[in-house]
Amino acid sequence: MSQNGPRSAGEGGVHRREFLRAGGAGLGAWSLAGPVARRPVAPGPPKDRAVILLMLVGGPSQLETWDPKPDAPEGVRGPFGSIATRVPGVRIGEHLPRLAARMDRLAIIRSLHHAEAPIHETGLQLLQTGRLSRVDENPHFGAELARRLGREGGTPAFALVPGPVGHTGVELPRGQTAGELGTAWGPVCVDPDRATSPADAPWCRASAVDSEPRRVREAYGPTPFGRRCLAARRLVEAGVRVVTVNMYDTVFDRVTWDCHGSGPFSTLEDYRREVLPTFDRAFSALLDDLEGRGMLETTLVAAVGEFGRTPRINASGGRDHWPGVWSAAMAGAGVQGGRVVGASDAHASEPAERPVTPGEWLATIHHAIGVAASYGGLTDDRPILEIFS
Repeated sequence: MSQNGPRSAGEGGVHRREFLRAGGAGLGAWSLAGPVARRPVAPGPPKDRAVILLMLVGGPSQLETWDPKPDAPEGVRGPFGSIATRVPGVRIGEHLPRLAARMDRLAIIRSLHHAEAPIHETGLQLLQTGRLSRVDENPHFGAELARRLGREGGTPAFALVPGPVGHTGVELPRGQTAGELGTAWGPVCVDPDRATSPADAPWCRASAVDSEPRRVREAYGPTPFGRRCLAARRLVEAGVRVVTVNMYDTVFDRVTWDCHGSGPFSTLEDYRREVLPTFDRAFSALLDDLEGRGMLETTLVAAVGEFGRTPRINASGGRDHWPGVWSAAMAGAGVQGGRVVGASDAHASEPAERPVTPGEWLATIHHAIGVAASYGGLTDDRPILEIFS
């Protein structure tokens, strides 16, 4: 996808209308390729493996996070600089200093992309379910894994913190239910700001983050996202196998990653002042906490948004939706730190090396937990093995 290719759609833009019109022609008019051969289920998945997905709702800019372009023109590179990391030759956005110091634990993917409608809902579906639908609630990978891994002593296998993503612009599924698998394999919702009682089940009491020592709580930061990340660690400790943490529950009328530059959305100044420091602190603390407890070896932590942002700054000083290329990060569960997979072009507008699809992203999560991926909607279900060796 080039700079002159498909344009980004802000809330209500032309591509959103085209997307909705396409729905009238049937799912084949806009969905990805059809069914693929399913791989056999891997026997005996590790009993102690878990996944924490940090869903960065709103779509972080690749240029302000994992893939800065310091040599690009000002209208592309944006207002922020880049910084060196613990890994020689790897630079990230200047407002992620804690993560820069922990780059030896992280693998960065700089070539995620898809060619579907540039709206929140398509990315949320693809990255969490592996399929697209205008009407059907396809199962979140956590529900699929819950069904295949089962429950341990009544502890649910799949949790959402603090709950499902709400309104993001179009009334379409957002990929955070059990879909046709039924409520038995659906997520439990755990809100760290909701009071619990001593009689609650251990997995439910995981939301009681205020019982943690002050130094632990302070490490994560006094933000909702920090508390949610801490709750995720507690849930994994309690036996939950898949935890999805939604950094935000909507993109409207609040500070989020959705940086169009004017209300009801966020600005790049919001990134500098709030969004990036919050993410940097909480994600770093989660990595430290898991490692200090001996849990990082068995817990995959994956951080991703539903798309990236336009390579050029828009007229409002922000960036719009751009699924042409974006970045994500993984750590733990066998992931080798300091790796960078793929590359974008000089303006971060399309993959230049090793394109990665949402199907490969999901297959990598399954590989880390020891269960073969099995999706009927995506043609690419090969894990990103480069980050494991």
